[in-house]
Amino acid sequence: MSIARICSRAACHRPAVSTLTYVYADSTCVLGPLATYAEPHCYDLCADHADRLTAPNGWEVIRLAPDPAASGPSDDDLEALANAVRDAARPIPTATREPAPGAPVEVIRRGHLRMLQDPGSTATDNTEQA
Repeated sequence: MSIARICSRAACHRPAVSTLTYVYADSTCVLGPLATYAEPHCYDLCADHADRLTAPNGWEVIRLAPDPAASGPSDDDLEALANAVRDAARPIPTATREPAPGAPVEVIRRGHLRMLQDPGSTATDNTEQA
């Protein structure tokens, strides 16, 4: 299954780059950048069909130019990425309390992943099973 959205025009299989929406109350067609997600009353169009779009008689076409600054990652995206990298690189604090009896023991941790050891087994038991 393809994740990319294709043009809504019949027999066109090119990737969509614009979204067309009709505002019936104002007799207006709005053609803008590709919407974040597909909606049932909007039409995704490829570049060729978006350029050749014409409206019915008496209707107006509004073409919204994409914002060049919005095409790249935003400051919020970059800050979230930087925070995730800092969190992953932060040393893990050592536990100050003893684990509960019968609880698994954490052997190693990498980011959000942990390897646990059954308290009843030993390291030699694990290597013999492998």
